[in-house]
Amino acid sequence: MKVPFLNLHAQYLEINDEIQAAFGDIFERTAFIAGKYVERFEKEFREAIGVGFCLATSSGTDALHMATWALGLGPGDEVLVPVNTFIATAEAVSLTGAKPVFVDHDPDTYNIDIGKIEGSITTKTRAIIPVHLYGQPANMTAIGEIARQKDLIVIEDASQAHLARINGTAVGNFGRVAAFSFFPGKNLGAYGDAGAVVTNDSALYEKMRRIRVHGGVERYIHEMVGHNYRMSEFQAAVLSVKLPHLERWTRRRQQVAEIYRQLLGGIEEVSLPSVLDGAEHVYHLFVIRVPAEKRDALRSYLKENEIATGLHYPIPLHLQKAYAHLGYREGDFPVAERACGEVLSLPMCPMLEDSQVEYVCEKIGAFFSA
Repeated sequence: MKVPFLNLHAQYLEINDEIQAAFGDIFERTAFIAGKYVERFEKEFREAIGVGFCLATSSGTDALHMATWALGLGPGDEVLVPVNTFIATAEAVSLTGAKPVFVDHDPDTYNIDIGKIEGSITTKTRAIIPVHLYGQPANMTAIGEIARQKDLIVIEDASQAHLARINGTAVGNFGRVAAFSFFPGKNLGAYGDAGAVVTNDSALYEKMRRIRVHGGVERYIHEMVGHNYRMSEFQAAVLSVKLPHLERWTRRRQQVAEIYRQLLGGIEEVSLPSVLDGAEHVYHLFVIRVPAEKRDALRSYLKENEIATGLHYPIPLHLQKAYAHLGYREGDFPVAERACGEVLSLPMCPMLEDSQVEYVCEKIGAFFSA
């Protein structure tokens, strides 16, 4: 049996007619950027997560950069960033001239370790970017309290957590601003790069609206230096077609996760992902941990049995060459460093059949019982 890591083709077949109709309309109208489909998606996504304002962008990375830029972060500022995340989180800080200050992650949730935040704060710290990693919400109650006490701006990186909730409130509502990615493999994915920023701050929204299109909202009138962070009509159309299916697809991800939990729970060498109290995990990824000395052998064994897996992420940010200038060394973030050698992402997408999930678990069981 062949088990893909995710199956975008099967997803496409579900919505093919809607996609083709929308694309045909765009071609007929010959309006390809920032038109009716972008406006429609911004309204729909804003309503889906219950936030005041939404701006569609060219990518999740651009969404993060636009947010940090609009907030006025720059040289001399420090921003707390989890060391266990995709590099785009830190890049958004670096691109403003500010300094990312890494914080180790919690060994159970993989999100930023609440107990290590205050010790990382200095007189230069202006903001914190919690990442809702793998679809698991960070502890925004605790982060929000620290931010209030220390007068820090909270920027949510919700790139992997579409419709994830904390006590019923969708992520994206807990910080001053939040960034989402719609990279094709995300829970809500476009057919190319795309992203969005959301906020309840009207003044920040207006500033980001200008940054997005070369510093103005009227053609050839530039109120500030900006950039080009616009989303194309094609990507917005895809996202509008997919958005009504997202709740159903999310429930299926949670069902797949539950099968994994039931069938892998009895294997001593396998550590399953935990879920924060009051949080709804949307399982962008289902990440297990196994002994480091067996991880790569398990991955090879699964590949031999036509099961695709992933590694998210094999090298923590403080050990990346891009951030060598910050002076961090091996051993500075032991939880992240250990996890990098133990984590393994199993197949996860709404199109997985129960039999495929059961097959994955069967092979993992066979590996550890051999």
